[in-house]
Amino acid sequence: MKLPSMKYADGIVKSQQVKFGGLNHNLGAGDGELWQMENLTGDYAPLLAVRERRYRSHRLTEPGGIFSWEGLCWVSEGAFWYKGERKGELTPGRKTFAALGAYVVILPDKAYYNTLTDEFGPLESAWEGQELSFENGLLFEEAAEANTIRAPGVKWEDYFRAGDAVTISGCTKHQGNNKTPIIREIDGDKLYFYEYVFELDGDGGITPYTETGELSVKRTVPDLRHICENENRLWGCDGNTIYASKLGDIFNWNVFDGVATDSYAVDTGSAGEFTGCVSFLGYPVFFKEDHIYKVYGSMPSNFEVMGSATMGVAAGSAGSLAIAGETLFYLSRAGVVAYSGGIPQPISAPLGLERYQNAVAGSDGLKYYISMETITGGWSLFVYDTQRGVWHREDATRATHFARWGGNLYLLTQGGEVWIVGRPQGIDPAGDGWEESVPWLAEFGDFVEGNPNKKGVSKIQIRLELEDGAQVQVYIQFDTDGEWQKVSSAIGEGVKRSYYLPIIPRRGDHYRMKLEGRGGCRIYSLVREYYSGSELKSKPGRQ
Repeated sequence: MKLPSMKYADGIVKSQQVKFGGLNHNLGAGDGELWQMENLTGDYAPLLAVRERRYRSHRLTEPGGIFSWEGLCWVSEGAFWYKGERKGELTPGRKTFAALGAYVVILPDKAYYNTLTDEFGPLESAWEGQELSFENGLLFEEAAEANTIRAPGVKWEDYFRAGDAVTISGCTKHQGNNKTPIIREIDGDKLYFYEYVFELDGDGGITPYTETGELSVKRTVPDLRHICENENRLWGCDGNTIYASKLGDIFNWNVFDGVATDSYAVDTGSAGEFTGCVSFLGYPVFFKEDHIYKVYGSMPSNFEVMGSATMGVAAGSAGSLAIAGETLFYLSRAGVVAYSGGIPQPISAPLGLERYQNAVAGSDGLKYYISMETITGGWSLFVYDTQRGVWHREDATRATHFARWGGNLYLLTQGGEVWIVGRPQGIDPAGDGWEESVPWLAEFGDFVEGNPNKKGVSKIQIRLELEDGAQVQVYIQFDTDGEWQKVSSAIGEGVKRSYYLPIIPRRGDHYRMKLEGRGGCRIYSLVREYYSGSELKSKPGRQ
């Protein structure tokens, strides 16, 4: 009698991974997503790949910031530098920059540099003296009354120019002359204004007189904390007020002449201080931690401030505002958000439950780079890929400024090193300044293989490509016991091929894998061979 043959099955199952996700520092991370990483990139997605080496372009002493406007500029050694040349002296400390036309503006110093005339100087100007005469004079070559101030021997053109709004203070005899009128003409030691702008002596108020004491004539700029350029004006804010400069004029913020080119100021009146501003979608946009304000209109007479109570920029993270993929990103109190003009959308859930602060960011056009600090004090440089919607963590770099110039994104570290990040363009591959081989790490989330039973892993097959001199080591850990076990020896051949790595079988509910290496590497696929065990009936801790 012939008995039926038994089916032979070894129970071995192969699970192949050919698409690798980004960072997902959450307990629910799926197969192929990374619980932890260092120096990985999405440039070769869906492959798992190491980022390009960075290039160090400069080393700065006492760094204050970097900026780009018709060239790369920075603050170092207590001075402003443009295209590598020292242009003017500044106070020590961290700086904020903006640009309008040929002018680069540096705050909080209230200084400027003109890239066309090579002129560096202060935005504000002041004359102080003991004697100031208020007289009748001229206006557009016609006699005018009560419109002139005169300081004998003073060359007013060294201080001001026609069109400046100047604040006069120190008048005691006629205190109504302590005001901020607009200069119409300058003639040697005389400043001409509109008629009857001043109060003079005599019954008709047109008899010249002289004020004495501590007198001053000043052109001032508000103490702006944040600044940006929009539609040929500089816009800024202090604690609770929004300001705009005179049209096309970085020097004047107090010109209120009733015309379209006037300056502008408005107090929002809401609680809290402004935490940042940016030009986006053609409007200046101002942020508090829980409000966003947009200024609509084309001239002061029709400017309208529209506010909404929503997630604004976190305090101390004004530098996190950056546009990538036509979307504005920034750090809010709830995490990193994407803003397209409506309601900000949180995007940082893959970073886990950690909360961040003191963020600065930059963009290469499509990727959003953000360096930020955890509440406990550690720093991370993350990259959000707008094309693929995934996060990657590079390393613990603490950046203070970003600037984009010549197709490259520059990063300034706390220590004064200026690095080109991303994929450096136009740099000699053999030149000095290239980063050494990049150390990297990829730790996957739990592998359960879609099976709640216990399972044992027997082999791993990994297909990868290494650059010359690079190497990678594979580790495995069972049931989150904290012990990483090496899988075979380190791989170090600079060719594209598959490697079959045997593992001492061990049963467990789940397992994790970690890859560590140095140098360029691209991983094409990862195959796990495992066998399924029984349901979870064993005692705790039993294999």
